[in-house]
Amino acid sequence: MQYPTDILADDPAADRGPQYPDVEVVAGLAVVDRASGFSGRIARWSAEAVTLQNAADHQRHFGWKPGGFLVDGRPVSLRRPAPARRPSAHTVTASGSVAAPGSPARVAAASRIWVEGRHDAELLELVWGDDLRELGMVVEPLHGADNLAAAVSEFGPGPDRRLGVLLDHLVPGSKESRIAATITHPHVLVTGHPFVDVWAGIRPAVVGIAAWPDVARGDVPWKEAVCAALGMPFEGFWPRIRNSVTSYADLQPELVGAVEQLIDFVSVA
Repeated sequence: MQYPTDILADDPAADRGPQYPDVEVVAGLAVVDRASGFSGRIARWSAEAVTLQNAADHQRHFGWKPGGFLVDGRPVSLRRPAPARRPSAHTVTASGSVAAPGSPARVAAASRIWVEGRHDAELLELVWGDDLRELGMVVEPLHGADNLAAAVSEFGPGPDRRLGVLLDHLVPGSKESRIAATITHPHVLVTGHPFVDVWAGIRPAVVGIAAWPDVARGDVPWKEAVCAALGMPFEGFWPRIRNSVTSYADLQPELVGAVEQLIDFVSVA
């Protein structure tokens, strides 16, 4: 009788790869993301991701990936609780936070978050509004960042009056990067995303397009040039794309990371 050389050749289990035990997520569980090495305790979760918060109160989102985490030093697959076991008195906000309904907004804090324009402010309110109200944090549009240094000086930041600034197109060599380099106050954090405008911080598929058009920065404002390239009227296009966003998962990770870095920074005051 002839036997196959590889006795596992017909074994379906041989093609499945490593198998990892499932661990149900619980708030406060200590977890390590295997890919990045980021370690922290589970702060919240959603259908798209689990959020870990480390000892410095920095938070990062990680997708649900088989064997992607360590718990007590062993590789595991995290899984969400069954819906019936989720606390009925809590809801998940657009930013992925678990919040109790009816929580009153705090009195406005002295610290602030500044963004470049109205659309940036509306997007932050849409996704992070519940978190910001719980912190008593106000987001204000700058309507342009050209005079940022003077505005920061007038604001008068301090240990109990921190300032976070979100800039568009914060890439090496850009005008925004030169503006950011002029701000060196220890109680001011300037961060941003690489996109020319916050519109492009929304995932294209959410808007129903394959990609944001690559348009030159010229005499025509970027937003209008994008609408022309898409064959869409400029009027009414922003409400359409804004209303397509339902959670942080609809945004590019560079934008999400920049905003959450600012929230972490200003909330320690």
